[in-house]
This record gives sequence, structure tokens and C-alpha cells, in this order.
Amino acid sequence: MGETKNTSLDTVVTGFVLLGLPHPPSLRTLLFLVFFIIYILTQLGNLLILLTVWADPKLHARPMYILLGVLSFLDMWLSSVIVPRLLLDFTPASKAMPFGGCVAQLYFFHFLGSTQCFLYTLMAYDRPAPIRGSVRATLPFRLPYCGPNQVDYFICDIPTVLRLACADTTVNELVTFVDIGVVAASCFMLILLSYACIVRAILKIRTADGRRRAFSTCGSHLTVVTVYYVPCIFTYLRAGSKSPLDGAVAVFYTVVTPLLNPLIYTLRNQEVKSALKRITAG
Repeated sequence: MGETKNTSLDTVVTGFVLLGLPHPPSLRTLLFLVFFIIYILTQLGNLLILLTVWADPKLHARPMYILLGVLSFLDMWLSSVIVPRLLLDFTPASKAMPFGGCVAQLYFFHFLGSTQCFLYTLMAYDRPAPIRGSVRATLPFRLPYCGPNQVDYFICDIPTVLRLACADTTVNELVTFVDIGVVAASCFMLILLSYACIVRAILKIRTADGRRRAFSTCGSHLTVVTVYYVPCIFTYLRAGSKSPLDGAVAVFYTVVTPLLNPLIYTLRNQEVKSALKRITAG
């Protein structure tokens, strides 16, 4: 697993070795505990929101809270696709991943991430948006892999896997640039435009307290969106980059955002807190 085998025609890669996040050996235990705690809090926080929206009739009767429930569901799965494998980087366990495991991780990472990307846009505009991600996730694995099998990253992702292909990757890089970088940047600009309209409406509120509360909510939501989109755009518009910062940047939209979503979008929401009180009292 994670090694290569010789055939009569060529050397065929049967798996990959994920090198993980660069870190000093002295911090290995601390980093393991930090990411493990983040994972547990992410699962518990999003599960709490999901159960609250499902159990409270006032919440699951409103489309906005149904979307928040879906976002929590996606966050739980996205975190589970990424973090458990990341934790292995801080243990003596083998870093090898079979070819099929790499395919599965990349597919679900991009499927869930694409769904989340458009869900943010949907929540900003309250209108339907398409879900993408399946096609581009399968393209890299139509290429032959016959050389080095070490992925200098903590997950199987398109830019890092493409570097190991034994064929021309121009088409794949173009699809990645357009379908992830440009689309994510476009969604982010649409969301910023939506928030600009919201700010304009807030400025028309006559009371200072009303404006303060509205700006507080708007600012919190925009923080989560920025933490998700800016690192994502930074990564995929520079798909050919080999910077050591790429892994650290990717942690924001793969690990940090799923943790922040239940705190920012719902637990600071008065209606959700009231629903939690009703459920607890009941």
C-alpha cells in the first residue's frame, strides 16, 4: 500500500504517501491534541444545531434554518473526510493511502466543498444554485501515474496529485482553475455584493442599537464566508504553486470553517438559542 509495482510495460502507482503538514517533531503531540479537540467540537456543535433545527417546529418550518441544518450536516461530513486522516500525520502510523482511498477522499472533499460553496451563495441570496464538483474530482484519476508517489500535502487534492501524473495535465489544470478558482471567486463576489446591499439597508435603520445588532450579525457571517473563500481562492488560483504555506492555508477552509459555522451562524442567533431553551425545558 502506498508503494509501486513493476509491470511489463511501466511502473504503475498503486497508492500515495501523504507527507502531511510540515511541523517540528517536538510539537507532534500538541498538534494531535489540538486537531482532535477541533474535530470533536466540530462534530458536537454541528450535531447540536442539526438536532435543534429538526426538533423545533418553529425552526424547521423556515427555509433559512433548513439551510443552516444542511450546512451543519455538510460540515460534519467534510470534517470527517479531512481531520481523521490529518491526525495520522502526528502519529507513528503509516502515511500511505491506497489509490482507491485517495480517489474517494478527493471526490467527497470536492463534492462536499462545492455544495457548501453554493450553499453560502444560496443563503446570501435566498435562491437556488447548482451543485458541482463530481466531474472535476474524477478527471485527475483518468491520467496515468507511474513515477513518484509522495503527495506533499495532508490530503489528496487535485493540484498536488496532478504533479505526480505521467502525462500532460494542461486540461486538468485549466478545469481546476476555472471550475474551482474562478467559480469560487465569482461566488465570493456575489456574496460581497449581497452584503453590500444589506449594509445599505442597515444604514437606513434609525436606532443606533438596531444598527449595532445588524452590523454584528452581518460582520460575523461575513467573517465565516471570508475564512472559507479567501484561502480557497488563494489555493486554487495558484494551482501550480509549491509554497509550504499552501497546507497551512488549506487548514482554514477544511478544518477551521466547519468549527466556526455553528458558533457564528446559529449559536449567536437569538431564535436558535430560544429553541435550545425550549427543547431543554421540555
